[in-house]
Amino acid sequence: MTNSYDAIVIGAGHNGLVTAAYLAKAGLQVLVLERRNVVGGAAVTEEIFSGFKFDTGAHRIGALHPAVVRELDLARHGLEVIETDPTVFTPLLDGRHLLLWRDPQRCVESIRQFSKADANQWVPFTQLVAKATSLLGAAYASPPPNVVAGGVRDLWTMLRLGGRLRRLGKRDMTEVMRILPMSVKELLDDWFESDVLKGTLGAAAITGMFQGPMAAGTAYTFLHHHVGVNGGILRPTMRVRGGIGSLTAALAAAATERGTTIKTNAPVERIIVESGRATGVVLECGEEIRAKWIVSNIDPKRTFSRLVHPTELDPEFCRKIRNIKFKGACAKVHLALSELPDFTCLPGNGPHSNGVISISPSLIYLERAYDDAKYGGVSRKPYLEAVIPTVTDSSLAPPGKHVMSILVQYAPYHLKEGTWDDGRRQALGEAVVDTFAEYAPNIKSAVLHRHVLTPLDLEDTYGLTEGNIYHGELTMDQLFFMRPVPECARYRTPIENLYLCGAGTHPGGGVNGVSGYNAARQILRDAKRLGRSSVS
Repeated sequence: MTNSYDAIVIGAGHNGLVTAAYLAKAGLQVLVLERRNVVGGAAVTEEIFSGFKFDTGAHRIGALHPAVVRELDLARHGLEVIETDPTVFTPLLDGRHLLLWRDPQRCVESIRQFSKADANQWVPFTQLVAKATSLLGAAYASPPPNVVAGGVRDLWTMLRLGGRLRRLGKRDMTEVMRILPMSVKELLDDWFESDVLKGTLGAAAITGMFQGPMAAGTAYTFLHHHVGVNGGILRPTMRVRGGIGSLTAALAAAATERGTTIKTNAPVERIIVESGRATGVVLECGEEIRAKWIVSNIDPKRTFSRLVHPTELDPEFCRKIRNIKFKGACAKVHLALSELPDFTCLPGNGPHSNGVISISPSLIYLERAYDDAKYGGVSRKPYLEAVIPTVTDSSLAPPGKHVMSILVQYAPYHLKEGTWDDGRRQALGEAVVDTFAEYAPNIKSAVLHRHVLTPLDLEDTYGLTEGNIYHGELTMDQLFFMRPVPECARYRTPIENLYLCGAGTHPGGGVNGVSGYNAARQILRDAKRLGRSSVS
């Protein structure tokens, strides 16, 4: 392996691979360094038990950036996206259930059993969401403006966004601006009356967040998870055939085809900084590799606290980085099953198992689950987001068997009593199965194997600080030009030629590739402006 490249990308998560592919496409010689023995970061598919393959990190994708899919020709590299229908199934203990479908009229009929008023409100609500997310999508399409410097490009970005906002019309413009800072509870209470509908929708706003549905700004998080989704579809569920690891495998293949070198089992010990400029990296094995640009796909706190010597950074900048909020709130439980769950409210097999199974019967249920975590405890009645990908993709398990991945909230990284290594992991797994069994009693006898990842495991295995799946909370004070901090909002850092490209940057978390795409464009724009390398 050569010891000199145009660019080095640290971390082979999906955003890092997107950045690498675009830099290589522009003619740069690129090296990707991954500390694990597999590419993908937290978007990987792993065989935990013989014959059973799980999406051990993220278990569904967001709306992938269409340019990334098209320009990197991911379909040719094996990417096949499965759009499940219904998108979400919420079982209830009283024998009823809610299904949300891709067809708005089917949603209306499902909602009507709980409230005729809510059924009438459904289509207008989805239209408002579509207008709000179109505005966010425009903001996500490029680096955020530098509101301090106010250059010509930044001014044009702000004017373009302002123009898009005005095109919504006075009424919708006012409504969109009104709802952005609201709690999701306030938003949903404005529109609906049925508990299960509000619980099902509200769950999208707090997934991965150390906040309950009554927290200010969670309406924004709800919208964030619907950016890029076709109008009328809420709680969208999209999976990748072969597991989410097939997505990152396709990205790796696209990058490699364009000349990128990917090296696994290659943890980086530090970034070399000389005279205020990043010039290379040193691996833990002692190998030194030089490059013109260094791009970190790991979160900002790890980048600056572990890979860069503090003497290379301004103390005030270091303080801001230390104060980035992570607050991991999630755990993962993976179950190998001998049969599908049989729900009391909807017995037998059927399309209800296709999408997300959401244990979120009401906003009050979600808030009470959060109450336990606020005081350092694990939720006694957790919010569960479960998927059974083998319903639509039998290749992930032996014949007749199934795999189930469950995202669990709330499981705080910081426990008030004890640690995750003193038996809490086993107790969490049992609590999740017990909770699920209230809705599908056969689940206990169907479990062949169980695997639990605590927030500490998510940190140790995937490098997610405090187990936060977004590389930093998606709170209002950590968004747009404040993500991760103003000095790094445009993917550049205070160290010349050192860039960020991960989910800790604008626009934030979710498996969509937007951060990696925007970072690559920023690097290439800077390279062209400075007249360096062979950038085309």
